[in-house]
Amino acid sequence: MIPAGEYLYEIRRGADLVATEDDRFSGNEISGIRRFVGSSDSFEATATLDESWMVARVTARYTRGPFSRSATYEANNDFLRGTVSAMGSRTIETTKLGRYREVDCGLVLFKALMIAHTRQRGQSRWTSRVATVDPATLTAQTHKKTCRQKDGQERIFIYEPRMGDVEEIEIDDAGRIIRIVDNTGHRIELKNYTPG
Repeated sequence: MIPAGEYLYEIRRGADLVATEDDRFSGNEISGIRRFVGSSDSFEATATLDESWMVARVTARYTRGPFSRSATYEANNDFLRGTVSAMGSRTIETTKLGRYREVDCGLVLFKALMIAHTRQRGQSRWTSRVATVDPATLTAQTHKKTCRQKDGQERIFIYEPRMGDVEEIEIDDAGRIIRIVDNTGHRIELKNYTPG
């Protein structure tokens, strides 16, 4: 699986630093916070994993200026169910889990977990629906996604999160994501890792 510890990522568009992301993996929990440069805006999420290292529960929160929103989801049977709370109101959300029961919450370690599951299953490619919590709205939807190893390269994966979007994800020998480059000009790089 993913090596336990603390991860620091930088997110750039061209040469400009857009955000930093501090993530942590403890063996049964993923957590992280993405902070945007030049503002107090942030997005954070925590996921509890079950005995098969699949996401069992997710809490998420984003803050934009004075506005904040939070969400809690549980994965049970074939669905991801939960509530989104904002400005005193609560909305119930339900979305279907795909055949591999993957959940993506927008932080780097959620992608690392999906790649770890892919390698554990001995697959070089899969296409499946993935339950996705949108970092901008915290609503959950299910999208068809594809992940495959780049031809002849065991440590590079091509991930297609949505139609027309492509990310190239590079991992190291231990399974840590060290680089993500997408087709919109964003680049995410691992700047520091502290084992834990």
